[in-house]
Amino acid sequence: MGVLRGLLHRPKIFLGLTALLWIGVYLALIPLSEALVAVLPVSRDSHLGGALQFFFYDTPKVLLLLTGIVFVMGMINSYFTPERTRALLAGRSEGVANVMAASLGIVTPFCSCSAVPLFIGFVQAGVPLGVTFSFLIAAPMVNEVALTLLFGMFGWKVALLYLGLGLSVAIVAGWIIGRLKMEAHLQDWVRDMPKLNAQFVSKNMSLTERLDAGFQSVREIVGKVWPYILVGIAIGGAIHGYVPEDFMAAVMGKDTWWAVPLAVVIGIPMYTNAAGVIPIVQALLAKGAALGTVLAFMMSVIALSFPEMVILRKVLKIRLIATFVGVVACGILLVGYIFNAAL
Repeated sequence: MGVLRGLLHRPKIFLGLTALLWIGVYLALIPLSEALVAVLPVSRDSHLGGALQFFFYDTPKVLLLLTGIVFVMGMINSYFTPERTRALLAGRSEGVANVMAASLGIVTPFCSCSAVPLFIGFVQAGVPLGVTFSFLIAAPMVNEVALTLLFGMFGWKVALLYLGLGLSVAIVAGWIIGRLKMEAHLQDWVRDMPKLNAQFVSKNMSLTERLDAGFQSVREIVGKVWPYILVGIAIGGAIHGYVPEDFMAAVMGKDTWWAVPLAVVIGIPMYTNAAGVIPIVQALLAKGAALGTVLAFMMSVIALSFPEMVILRKVLKIRLIATFVGVVACGILLVGYIFNAAL
């Protein structure tokens, strides 16, 4: 512990050593997972052996990727408090503000559980309704966790495509909702709130303080989502080990026109996040499911989960929630069909 405290007072050395340790552990995951299966009384080529290897490999892999990126983004996010985010978006014209809001959603650590306080803060700061929705769509759906895990599992092309199409959904959906002028469908108490000054005073922080912010982010985010990760990887392992490839290709293949809307309908009632759903995505793809169909499922789980709609009901009336779900669902369907047609 004394050595660790000493390194924390030399933050650059601490970051360098931590990065080397992280890379070393990451590179050892495949042989370690195979070794664990080898010592068990199961055949590696059996259904159970394949499922166990998937679980032993993906669990530390996802947790390592998640911890690393959350730590780095926690340091970066110390620049992007809710107050600064509101100040950046307040007073901007629609269109430009939608692009800014969706882009800020990528680098800000907010999820569906923060939807109500963020929404209230944006309304009080005078941020237009459509711009607020662009942010609320992008923040959970196109965040650093989703992009990092997609990159780690499927490569930069898939991550970049997801980034571009996810941002497009957030920007266009927010712009459409803004054009519909649905402010009357906010809950009355939200509409009647006094407007606040959106100015923000910057606070200088040392590198050590930003390291503390990174650790705090890991405690809050990883500490909250690890049960979903284990459940997601367990489901992914079961799919990987037991679901026949022909069945998955038939149900979620690119040649089945109804596969994309079915994936969206299945995804909406689920309650998880990018870290929990991506192992399931990986297993579905390995079994022959089409990329567009699987990503539509992933987007609907993250951006249109039923629990988030329940949370938003506190600040939105039913008609505005239905419009939000309909516009975003149409965007996700389009993404699914584009991916299936292009890849």
